[in-house]
Amino acid sequence: MALLSRLSRSRTAKWGAVVVALAAVALVVVALAGGGSDPAAQARKSDPAWCTPGTQRSALCPHGKQFDAKQYTTHGDAFQCINFASQADAQAVLRANPGDPNHLDDGGGVACRELPGPRDTTPVADLAQRAGCGPGDNRSARCPKPEQPFDPRYFLRYGNDAYDCSDFASQADAQAVLRFDPADPNHLDPGRKGIACPNLPGPKDVKPVRRGAP
Repeated sequence: MALLSRLSRSRTAKWGAVVVALAAVALVVVALAGGGSDPAAQARKSDPAWCTPGTQRSALCPHGKQFDAKQYTTHGDAFQCINFASQADAQAVLRANPGDPNHLDDGGGVACRELPGPRDTTPVADLAQRAGCGPGDNRSARCPKPEQPFDPRYFLRYGNDAYDCSDFASQADAQAVLRFDPADPNHLDPGRKGIACPNLPGPKDVKPVRRGAP
């Protein structure tokens, strides 16, 4: 009986080792098929083959590390917002040449608001001053005067994360936009607490907006 017991334990141990080995092989295969667990490797895999390490970052090669804003300011009206990988890259081009030969400025010194992040919505000073603040302009960070009219629909016309907290003159104005559209296309309330841009100065409106299911 003791011999049979030892043989049974031996078989169990051998089968256990086989199962562990097969599981390890399966994990390796899955990792290789998915590009590994390295996010950088996955990012490189998603770019086309012609996107070499020295290729300029663009909408076609969004994960490239090389980006020289001056390369986009020397060809005149040759580039559009769709050519850039992010709003921050377009803004860098606008900063490099506030003359804006590519017409990237959406108004007030901010380029290509509709592009995805990373984002840089700090206005280019010269353009913001040149744009001015007319009597009919919507109240915003560029036109913060209380007497300016305010229409929350203005901040929804682009949708899809086009406006940031830095575009508003006060927290109350950002909250008015969230109340108008609780779907929050601009992601003013990423924590889904019903309060938009709580760190903004000026008049406050911190009565939470009831948010639906994500």
